[in-house]
Amino acid sequence: MGDSSSPASYIRMVQLLIEKCLIFHMNKDECVEALSKHAAIDPVITSTVWTELEKENKVFFEAYSKNREESVTEMMREMVTEMASRDPEDDEG
Repeated sequence: MGDSSSPASYIRMVQLLIEKCLIFHMNKDECVEALSKHAAIDPVITSTVWTELEKENKVFFEAYSKNREESVTEMMREMVTEMASRDPEDDEG
């Protein structure tokens, strides 16, 4: 955070970055890791801002979490179906 940045503007920037993580269907841990790695945001700050966003937007985050779980379940179901329909002889080399 530079000298010209206020704590409030820094928090707002972290919030905007979290919103971008949500677009990519990341969970809290994935978002914390991504912002730490790619934006050099302290994980404690990201986690705290995420938690506050959850408190302020409880209904959204409940729906987001449910949708994310359903998406993962559907992807797993598709993978299993695809694997089950493969000819085992195709995998032998």
